[in-house]
Amino acid sequence: MVQREIIKTRPASMRGKIVSFNRINRYFSCAKPLKMALSRFEYVKKFELDDKLVPECWIVVRLDGKGFSKFSDLHNFVKPNDKRALDLMNHSAKKVFKEINDIVIAYGQSDEYSFVLKKSTTLYSRRSAKITTNIASLFAAAYTFYWPLFFEGEERPKMVPSFDARAVQYPNDQVLRDYLSWRQADCHINNLYNTTFWALIQKGGLSNQEAGKRLTGTFAKDKNEILFSEFAMNYNDEPDQFKKGTILVKDPNPEDKKNPYLELYQDLIGDTFWEEHPELLMK
Repeated sequence: MVQREIIKTRPASMRGKIVSFNRINRYFSCAKPLKMALSRFEYVKKFELDDKLVPECWIVVRLDGKGFSKFSDLHNFVKPNDKRALDLMNHSAKKVFKEINDIVIAYGQSDEYSFVLKKSTTLYSRRSAKITTNIASLFAAAYTFYWPLFFEGEERPKMVPSFDARAVQYPNDQVLRDYLSWRQADCHINNLYNTTFWALIQKGGLSNQEAGKRLTGTFAKDKNEILFSEFAMNYNDEPDQFKKGTILVKDPNPEDKKNPYLELYQDLIGDTFWEEHPELLMK
């Protein structure tokens, strides 16, 4: 069927002759563009929404894993934190960083990652859908492709990983900092809860329901006390990657040219990090 249609469209000089597909392709690639016969249908483009983001605002694209509670159970992730999974998230984020030069800083924790694009970016003419879908697809593809590097003996995930994405605009540096502070505070709150929750189950012998009930209405000091008094665990000794999440920035003097990124586990809420990296807010 395809061959028959191609033969019908041959120019007069080629009709009745046996020619290769390459010759036909060369002819049409050199021919002058003709007005499309179906151009009257182009009006449907008017239904597309204009989703351009406001100029000179920070753009943050945040990815969240879809159904990752089920995903982590299916793949037997270590509770409360599986370093393999977190390192795979960081590796996938670096691949996004590499493909999109306008990313200034990225921050990840658990099954989420935030990518900050510089205020002056013109990526995809600042079209929200284009930016978010590109970053989400890059990240998901990298997560699947590099899975065997972090989960030894497994060629691919048993379930297709997917991530939703949203683009949010922040008008100034302080609001951007507050956003990143919010995500890091969320990391601390969730990790303290999960560390205590799983200690009650794995070391205290409680069921999931019993552990959840035990922690209902507790504050941070209560959870720290449970960890210390019942399980001899000092929460401050937990790895910073688990407590604070991961910051990714470009390394100005990378020793490894294939991995020109700094993977940091620092406090984003105070001023020290920003004083050490003033160039980040100058983009």
